[in-house]
Amino acid sequence: MSEYAHPEVLVNTQWLAENLNNPNVRIVEVDQNSEVYKDAHLPGAVFWNIFTDLLQPDLRVNFELTAWEKLLSNSGITPETTVVAYGSYPGVGAWIFWLLNVLGHENVRVLNGGYQKWKAEGYPIVTALSSFAPTQYKIQKLDNSLRAFQEDVKGFIGQKNGVLLDVRTVQEYRGEWFLNKPPEGTERAGHIPGAVHLEHLLVFKEDGTFKSIDELQAVYESHGITANKNIIPYCAIGGRSGCIWFVLKYLLGYPNVRNYDGSWNEWSLIPNIAIDK
Repeated sequence: MSEYAHPEVLVNTQWLAENLNNPNVRIVEVDQNSEVYKDAHLPGAVFWNIFTDLLQPDLRVNFELTAWEKLLSNSGITPETTVVAYGSYPGVGAWIFWLLNVLGHENVRVLNGGYQKWKAEGYPIVTALSSFAPTQYKIQKLDNSLRAFQEDVKGFIGQKNGVLLDVRTVQEYRGEWFLNKPPEGTERAGHIPGAVHLEHLLVFKEDGTFKSIDELQAVYESHGITANKNIIPYCAIGGRSGCIWFVLKYLLGYPNVRNYDGSWNEWSLIPNIAIDK
């Protein structure tokens, strides 16, 4: 079996168990419910709330640098800290990998299998809340080369060497759901014209770990998504597509991948723009 293009970006449960007390490692749990974190989390993990820490009220990713500097500082993270990200939902850790790389923090690892695998293998779960001495984290600038913007996506429609990759559920792709619920009022559901649909969950095994590189290649190459193409994944708010950016770029080694973090939350609101169902 072939090895991932960048296997170093993943850590397994054994590695993390051996590094729970490593002062240079900070474990971050990312979820939407702090009560779940309080009930049971990995030892030493700090909690980031998706909706209050990472997103703006309009569900766009919050790229306000002062807010991120405060969050990273309060989490006891320095530019040299290795951040290990995980969540209870498949792909959350990989999204955080993308997000922190945009912010210029390159020492990020994804816990392969996340909370699901950690718990299944009998590793310790705690209720004690974690806190660390705050740091003075400073962000230099955003790396927007990892992002796709509205105009980039418009330019991709109909392009032979470009792939718009819709990684949402089939119900969202078909226009039956809008941001994971039935559309209401003037909400426009559907997909970007010409987008290929491959749900993000296809990259995971039953235990929550990523499929092998051979299995991943089979998934994408069978749909014409190959390393020689420019690829822009998107979803509802940029999280699931951030995970697939990670898979394509770091596990498969595709060189030209950008995450459209505006995703359907932005595209559906653009006046007079084409939408397919």
